[in-house]
Amino acid sequence: MTSPGSISRTAPSTVTATTIVSSLLSVQTPGAGFSDLTAEVATFVREAGGREGAVTLFIRHTSASLTIQENADPTVLVDLMTALNRAAPENAGWRHDTEGPDDMPAHIKTMLTATSLQIPVLRGALALGTWQAIYLIEHRARPHRREIVLQFIGATT
Repeated sequence: MTSPGSISRTAPSTVTATTIVSSLLSVQTPGAGFSDLTAEVATFVREAGGREGAVTLFIRHTSASLTIQENADPTVLVDLMTALNRAAPENAGWRHDTEGPDDMPAHIKTMLTATSLQIPVLRGALALGTWQAIYLIEHRARPHRREIVLQFIGATT
């Protein structure tokens, strides 16, 4: 059980969310793996004039996904790809293989991860933790052009 003295929080802040700003981000992936989108999302929030609110990312695909993960040690991303490949291996007798042996595993990996993320924006910055980054995960072996809808909702400067 957590003792009362080990929990604290700041006073609530209130803003009126009067702005919605949207943009479509296109990313050319090199094939299976992680693409760091953090700087691009931060630039979008800055250009939107976002001060307090939230930014939402939504990927418009069923064989690629989004995640927030560690950005300090690149072996974390390698291990995560290994785990996803173990969870949904190619050539496991999948019926759906219209686009090749990585087709159905890519759909399963997307289902296990996320197609949308929401990140708070505080004082004009993404409220990510020290070791967090926003990634697109390409689940297909060959390169693809992926589209991500970015939307800031909140108060602007």
